[in-house]
Amino acid sequence: MDLRLQGKKAVVTGASRGIGRAIAETFANEGADVAICARKSEQVKEAVEVLKKKGVNAIGSALDISNGPGLIAWIREAGGLLGGIDILVSNPSGFGTGNREADWASGFAIDILGAVRSVEAAKPFLEKAALEKNDAAIVIIASVSAAEAHYESAYGAVKAALIHFAKAVARQQAPKRIRANVVSPGSVYFEGGVWHRMQQRRPDQFEQFMRHNPMGRMARPQEIADAVAFLASPVSSFTTGINMIVDGALTSRVNF
Repeated sequence: MDLRLQGKKAVVTGASRGIGRAIAETFANEGADVAICARKSEQVKEAVEVLKKKGVNAIGSALDISNGPGLIAWIREAGGLLGGIDILVSNPSGFGTGNREADWASGFAIDILGAVRSVEAAKPFLEKAALEKNDAAIVIIASVSAAEAHYESAYGAVKAALIHFAKAVARQQAPKRIRANVVSPGSVYFEGGVWHRMQQRRPDQFEQFMRHNPMGRMARPQEIADAVAFLASPVSSFTTGINMIVDGALTSRVNF
């Protein structure tokens, strides 16, 4: 299927590795120009070099997402350098999996305010793109943890707030043809990621979590990226306000 992403301009935050990196590379493989940011400059530089080799315009900057003015300025700069923004993907997370104040603070600063500020900064570019092309898209990465309350955790609550926010954005921006959707992954395994580190340090606990996956494995970043690319593309032009769960049947709840 042609996703009609050729020539689109995409901004992906938190994109130097894992899910974000796979999303950026998928856009580039489809012919979209890409701007990325992440905390570590060397990782950003390496990712940009890989993206450029795919024949697209790619730019990137090292950025702390919790730095509000810095994030807003970067997105505005990226929109100018790319020549517009058709797609915004908000992916970074503070990974505050506990119930300490620091977990809540990082989740609020990085996950929630990161998404809110990114949307506001990109909105003028998205409005222009939607006016000219009749479609622009926002995709926010949440988690199935938003609906799983096994223990007190800032992570799940923060991700749930993102789903609520995206729905409100979708309804408000629908008349302008700007769509907003969420992708909620289950367990995603990649080298250097949370599950890889657990496998190395606590193999028994890793195997216990692995058994919870009905498909017998965890997702690959590319499988999440494919869902994001679909929702971000004009092929999904009438899909907005949804939370797409990509979890291999990990969760048992029915999604009416």
